[in-house]
Amino acid sequence: MNTIDRYGSAVAGRVQSRQLGRSLARIQDDTAVQIAQVDARADIDASKIDAVTMVAQRAMQGVAFVSQIEQQLGQAVPIAVTRLQAVGDLATLAMGQVVTDTATKLRRY
Repeated sequence: MNTIDRYGSAVAGRVQSRQLGRSLARIQDDTAVQIAQVDARADIDASKIDAVTMVAQRAMQGVAFVSQIEQQLGQAVPIAVTRLQAVGDLATLAMGQVVTDTATKLRRY
């Protein structure tokens, strides 16, 4: 009987070993999938940052250009300074709104 018990124990040990191996392989596969998902999310977030940065940069350039034109025209026609400032302010607000809208739209993705 001792021989049969040892043989039975060895078989049971091999079955448990295979089950353990499969369980560990599943855990390893699940971990690899989760890591891939995190990496993909990081790539998406980095792309969002790049998009907002590009739009903000373009808006800042636009604001600088509008300010420069406003100043030049104000020097050429001093009586129009107040109106030029109003138009410049409206344009600047519109550009800022575009930056805000971009960030809001990207947040949904």
